[in-house]
Amino acid sequence: MSRARRPNTAAEEQAGATISQLAALAGVSVATISKVVNGHPDVSPDTRASVEDVIREHGYRRKRRATRATLVEVVLHAIEGDYATEMINGVARVAGAHGLAVAVSELHGLHTPDRDWIEGVLARRPAGVVAVFSGPTPAQQERLRSRGIPIVLVDPTDEPGKDVWSVGTSNWSGGLAATRHLLELGHRRIATITGSPRMLSARARLDGYRAALDTADVPVDPALIREGDFQIADGRRHTRDLLRLPDPPTAVVACNDGTALGAYQAAHEAGWRIPEDLSVVGFDDLPSSREMIPPLTTVRQPLREMAAAATEVIVALSQGQPPRQHRLVLATDLVVRASTAPPAR
Repeated sequence: MSRARRPNTAAEEQAGATISQLAALAGVSVATISKVVNGHPDVSPDTRASVEDVIREHGYRRKRRATRATLVEVVLHAIEGDYATEMINGVARVAGAHGLAVAVSELHGLHTPDRDWIEGVLARRPAGVVAVFSGPTPAQQERLRSRGIPIVLVDPTDEPGKDVWSVGTSNWSGGLAATRHLLELGHRRIATITGSPRMLSARARLDGYRAALDTADVPVDPALIREGDFQIADGRRHTRDLLRLPDPPTAVVACNDGTALGAYQAAHEAGWRIPEDLSVVGFDDLPSSREMIPPLTTVRQPLREMAAAATEVIVALSQGQPPRQHRLVLATDLVVRASTAPPAR
């Protein structure tokens, strides 16, 4: 069984300054440079910032090493539910095949890592970082790059830069397919509960929803578009409000499966039956969606495959074999189950 090596190409070894040269340029000791390079905490913030500036300006020439990285780092905004489980399993499948362990970091609901996280990663020196629905700042990414630690964004929260490795899914097509399915069933009052507009996936799914309505010559009613944050509570709260409208919707496109579950709960509270009184479509196709009553019609995004593909990129980069494309977009598929039907009215 082979192990993936840290990035250590000939170009990297030729470019940049050595630790001794960096020490002279920064006016500090070689030991201080070594501590900063390796993520040790016992360096003052001012000294660390000064050394980081010198590294950014001159680069860092890593000595040829016989040692190999032993793990892949995964960072998630939250470790809870099926979404995180699918992502971790996808990373673990590929990492295990290459003899790598998996380290998991949680941002406790945030989408940008803090200073403690970046220092920990530099100290662990993984083969690479898979950032799921989160992303280090440009400065943090530069620090990783300067140490030869590649990063791949999975389900990125914003538009990745052209030189940033990323794996995503066809969110626009998914939003289009979900809404078109309801239109084909005869629905015209179709609501949607989105994620935060700060999120790339939420914006793309909403755009797909709008495009489907526009293609069918169905006016977009702003009262039927509700902004959430991909939470069960959002689906519950917004669906309650939607069902109280003078002309309530006959269907809801929930922009993730958690939001769809909240819509189920609100419909049950109001005495509405799914799908007889209200059709609901989710997005993700988490394993739990098949256990909902009735089973949820949803857009499948291949979460496990996305995480596995990102880890394959990490392995390839660590072996000095970068893929041709910086951005990989996997297809979504509509999975029709029992939560959608023609409108009763």
